[in-house]
Amino acid sequence: MNMQPKATRFRVRRAQNAAPQTAASPLEEEDDGFGDVPFPTTLSPQDEAEIGAIKAEGLSGHQLRTAARIAQRRGFHASSEFDAVRLLRKAGIDPFARAELVGLAGQPGTEAPTEGHLPRIVPQPEARVPAPPMSEGERAREILKMQREIVRRRRRSLVHLMIRLAAFIVLPTIIAGYYFFAFATPLYATRSEFLIQQADGKAGSPLGGLLSGTQFATSQDSITVQSYLQSRDAMKRLDADLGFKAHFSQDWIDPIQRLATDATNEQAYKIYKRNVRIGFDPTEGIIKLEVIAADPETSQRFSEALISYAEERVDNLSLRLREDQMQGAREVYEDAETKLLEAQRRVQTLQEQLGVFDPRSESGAVLSQIATLELQAQEKRLQLDQLMDNARPNQARVEGVRGDISRLEGAVADLRAQLTGTSGNGGSLAAITGEMRIAEADLETRQLMLSQSLQQLELARIEANRQVRYLSTGVSPIAPDEPTYPRAFENTALAFLIFAGIYLMLSLTVSILREQVSA
Repeated sequence: MNMQPKATRFRVRRAQNAAPQTAASPLEEEDDGFGDVPFPTTLSPQDEAEIGAIKAEGLSGHQLRTAARIAQRRGFHASSEFDAVRLLRKAGIDPFARAELVGLAGQPGTEAPTEGHLPRIVPQPEARVPAPPMSEGERAREILKMQREIVRRRRRSLVHLMIRLAAFIVLPTIIAGYYFFAFATPLYATRSEFLIQQADGKAGSPLGGLLSGTQFATSQDSITVQSYLQSRDAMKRLDADLGFKAHFSQDWIDPIQRLATDATNEQAYKIYKRNVRIGFDPTEGIIKLEVIAADPETSQRFSEALISYAEERVDNLSLRLREDQMQGAREVYEDAETKLLEAQRRVQTLQEQLGVFDPRSESGAVLSQIATLELQAQEKRLQLDQLMDNARPNQARVEGVRGDISRLEGAVADLRAQLTGTSGNGGSLAAITGEMRIAEADLETRQLMLSQSLQQLELARIEANRQVRYLSTGVSPIAPDEPTYPRAFENTALAFLIFAGIYLMLSLTVSILREQVSA
């Protein structure tokens, strides 16, 4: 009796207090005019006690409405929804059974009327004679029986819940904890950090100068390096250099983390992604690398190899840009140098062919000779005029002076012919001087172009050096002296939360589906 709820004990006491009064004063009741014939809806004390027990079960409104509909379809005349539950249970029908809800349409009296026919008349149940009143002891025993049944059901539900929790949460968590604590192979993680930087120098634009030297100037390079280290290419290169597959295929590694000896590249790549973890911090531009292996020395060697791969990739990122810039400037310089040599050879060839080292000096010497001869001829003319002023000039002297003047004029004419080329004895100094001036002008132009191309080559070399990216290691890879993984307690707790969440989702889904089916 101690297990009874307070509300049930209160109803039992009230029924026990009311029972003697009903039994003690049967003659004091007023006559209703029908004699001893009871009303169809009159309930006996036993029925009232059963209804009170049903009310104590705490049924929901949906369950009570469902029981009332089933009782109506079955042909029971119930005074209330609780009475409908009582009548169905008394007839051996469980109103809350799933089979009863699903097969509700197939029960007698529930056929839908077919087209052209009247609904079938459901026969009314025979009038039932109320049961004789129960004694106080029998009523208390029935109530106690119902309460025990309720407690038994609740215990059964609790036991089933514990079994489900043990099967779906506790047992998998124990298995996972056993693996992490006793069976998993200890792994060692080597952590390192490095940064990709750009060479200092003035940028070509104000915005470039603002961003140069910051992480935003090399963010694309950092993302590219991160993608490369997480690629199959890096995995294949690491396997070829240091035997990545062979390391994780050793027999003493547990089967879950072990790689098969005949594993494909895709299977090895899954192990690679799980044991090589790379993160990029865009706010500071730092790449964080964590390499996991079965022993600390191998982990350190793997980490150093991956950093060297990253450094090589960084060097190759701007190599093509630098080569393009240098190639254009170098081609221009080489072309200018080649043409300069051609112009020098042309000047040398003209000098050799014409036999003139410097046409300017040669023409200057000829002009000076012409001036000297013309001066001498002028003096001879004056001397001739002086001789001719005599009344009787000496003809011998006159003829001698005239001969000198004629010879001087002939010499001047020859020299002028040498300058202009009218003598017919070869090329003139004017033509030679023109050709030499053209060749020398071309030579000076080529020298100027060579100087400018050399300056452009130096500028291109400086700009190419500004495009250089280099990898700076902030945290060097150092092998740990204790295992880093597995983190047994954290992994076990995480497994417990995962299994509990899966069970909760499945339970909610099943409850919702059951509610939808029973609605």
